[in-house]
Amino acid sequence: MPTPTSPIPCWRPSKAERHGSAPPARVAAARSDPPDEGEPRLRYERMFVLGIDPGLSRCGYGLVARGEADSALTARAAGVIETDPAAELPDRLLILHTELRALVREYSPDVVAVERVFFQVNVKTAMSVGQASGLALLVAAEAGCEVAQYTSNEVKQALVGYGAATKEQVQRMVANVLKLVAPPSPADAADALALAVCHLTTVPLRRAMGAALARQARSS
Repeated sequence: MPTPTSPIPCWRPSKAERHGSAPPARVAAARSDPPDEGEPRLRYERMFVLGIDPGLSRCGYGLVARGEADSALTARAAGVIETDPAAELPDRLLILHTELRALVREYSPDVVAVERVFFQVNVKTAMSVGQASGLALLVAAEAGCEVAQYTSNEVKQALVGYGAATKEQVQRMVANVLKLVAPPSPADAADALALAVCHLTTVPLRRAMGAALARQARSS
């Protein structure tokens, strides 16, 4: 069975390290209501996000953490799960499912962010990526994790500012945001880290918009 490799040193968050003596209260990443006197205007939710770049031959993963003190993001682990293209499809799917389940159990993420892939030409590649994506979604749902899906263009837009950005531009931005000494590699792991960063950098806006819409609905 192939073993996931980790170009970024792996770190396993214990429950004590993740939550302290008790799980922190869930708070909106961006507060839209007026703060009480003496209360910080902006609070952040401690969150661990596992990004998954699905693929049957090479499936990238990347764990990114954000603490409660500020919005700084930290890469905790990254790597690639590989299966042998010469092996039978059921065996490869079993390996990938087993490894993904082990990752989710090991890192206990709050959210699993999976790339939503669209293909127009290569049907064979689309099918294999779709199978890997389905396994990632299944494993996340089985573990009770929140699931998010982003297209490649959405990730590029969130990190670089435009959907036509190159992979190199995205990798450089990931390195900058995570304060890595060099762009992450291999590419599959870099894409997985980018998915996790995308979720963590866009969720505050989505939640703020959701809160605003909810208030508008209550007042109407």
